[in-house]
Amino acid sequence: MDIELLRTFLEVERLRHFRKASEELFVTQAAVSSRIKSLEETLGVSLFIRQNRQIDLTPEGHRFKRYAERMIAEWRKACHDVSLGGTESQLAVGGTIRVWDAGMQEWVHDVHRAYPDLALILEIHTPETLVRRLLDGQLDLGFIMEPPQIDTLNLIEVAQLELVMVTTDPDADVEKAMGKGYIWIDWGLSVALQYHRLYPDAHQPAIRIADASVALEFILEFGGAGYLASREIADEIKGGELFLVKGAERIQRSVYAIHPVRTDRLELINEAVGEFRYRVSLPKRPRRRKPA
Repeated sequence: MDIELLRTFLEVERLRHFRKASEELFVTQAAVSSRIKSLEETLGVSLFIRQNRQIDLTPEGHRFKRYAERMIAEWRKACHDVSLGGTESQLAVGGTIRVWDAGMQEWVHDVHRAYPDLALILEIHTPETLVRRLLDGQLDLGFIMEPPQIDTLNLIEVAQLELVMVTTDPDADVEKAMGKGYIWIDWGLSVALQYHRLYPDAHQPAIRIADASVALEFILEFGGAGYLASREIADEIKGGELFLVKGAERIQRSVYAIHPVRTDRLELINEAVGEFRYRVSLPKRPRRRKPA
């Protein structure tokens, strides 16, 4: 199977447009059409429905997408492994955006310091995609906050993340902080449920941000309040940029490591998991601010 056919298929599926896919792949639109036709002839099925300038996957295309993603990922891992000459260990690790906000970036640095010869493949995914890639063998290890209960995946609680309501107003209580300027930061379903139990009469915030680091910068720039991880805003509280909201409840979130039960990299995975538990239990290192 020509790997370029798979890449072309996935780009057309992602963009739902042959011309845009050709621009992404730096080939002509005719080449994209030819590749899709060749792939469909090889498989003996139609992969796309083309109607009124709309492009969608056929049922066969939906089934093939999973295999195409897996083959592309395995090809990349194979190229990476071969380029290492077999002299170094390799670990493919994924995390959700919330876990990256919870200290995974620093964990990567610590793992690299502790194991400088370890080749790391790092990915960011939604929880659903992360679990699927673990089940498909495309990832060796994942970090997640809302894990599934699947027998073939081993689950380890590695840290407790504390979320606190903070504000730029030093005199704000809960009622004032949750007024105009309050920002909803998406920490997942379990936090949303806890939040609504704690504040059943809270209004819907006008601003909603999925990424905690983006939310932090927004609050520092424009003022306001929101729930952030206590370890992530220690410097801002110490420096008087942020303040704990008086009377606000703290919310706890668990962080989990997840990996296939059957793996030939269990020892390496356990060592890496230990580094994550150690890192998230410590305060965050001071942020490096860019010079003005």
